Amino acid sequence: MWFWRRKGTSGRASVQAQRVGSHPPTPGAPRRIDYLVECARWPCAVEARLTLIFSGGAGARGEKRGRRWALLLICFFLVPVFSSCAPVTPREEFRLKQATVEELTALLSQREAAIQTMKGLFSAKVRGGIIPIASRMEGALYYRRPNAMRLRGFTAVGSELFEFVQTEDQFRLRLPTMGRVLSGSPSDMSEMGKLARPFQLSVWAMGGVLGTGTIAKDETVALVEEGERYRLEVSGPSPNGAQTMRRRLWFERQTLLVVREDRLTESGAVEATIEYEDFRAIGGAEAISSAGDGRLLRPFKISLEDGKGQGSVQVTFHEMIPNQPLAAADLGQV
Repeated sequence: MWFWRRKGTSGRASVQAQRVGSHPPTPGAPRRIDYLVECARWPCAVEARLTLIFSGGAGARGEKRGRRWALLLICFFLVPVFSSCAPVTPREEFRLKQATVEELTALLSQREAAIQTMKGLFSAKVRGGIIPIASRMEGALYYRRPNAMRLRGFTAVGSELFEFVQTEDQFRLRLPTMGRVLSGSPSDMSEMGKLARPFQLSVWAMGGVLGTGTIAKDETVALVEEGERYRLEVSGPSPNGAQTMRRRLWFERQTLLVVREDRLTESGAVEATIEYEDFRAIGGAEAISSAGDGRLLRPFKISLEDGKGQGSVQVTFHEMIPNQPLAAADLGQV
């Protein structure tokens, strides 16, 4: 602007700037826009120079008139600049998906069929003595549909803690540190003693990764809407013939992924609560979709709370490789 280079005004401008900055505003004078004038020194200098130019040295009345013009010009030039520097982006609203009982049931079957085989590496943290072997361990998972699974646990230095193999209606548990080998039916693990419960809970937790929690033919389901989640209640016949609730599944309505599961006893008490987090795409572009968007999603973090208050387990997966050929040695023998 031309008045910045006007000769002979630098001294007067500095005196005028000092006067403007040190004197309180005259009563009745126009209200100053402090957040613009005080945000930096250069707007103050601009105001001082503009005041000097428009007042023309005509005393107090000229000074007031000059300040009005100066503030008007500052607002004219600076307000558009500040308003364009930080535009307010409207918050994106996530749409909650609508689904029926049939659609959610079909999703569970779809996700089970998407996994034919699985290899995985994970770490586990155990609290409360739920697994009386170690509080921290590294592990490996091998699975082949429909029900062949092998779990192996190791210490941080690579020593083997256990090997659990389940095929069809038989299981085998090998404990090298104790020199014991146990076997039997998954429906009756009484021979395992205190070890039966932690391994049963581990099988349930892996079901969220493998997609094995589908609805059986003799089970019925009911759907309840809970705000941003759907709750699917799964019931089945008890030994006395009555229908009792077996499981509760919570679907997040933005993605329709299962984020929580409750396993119930015959009396309706919570036997275990499992939460699934950190969903990631696995298997590459050729994987079958499990979320309707072309990706095969699986939880990489699983947290399990024992309903009887005996402890908790947190499983964090480091790698999952789905649908690759498995050798007979990978699955072990019962």
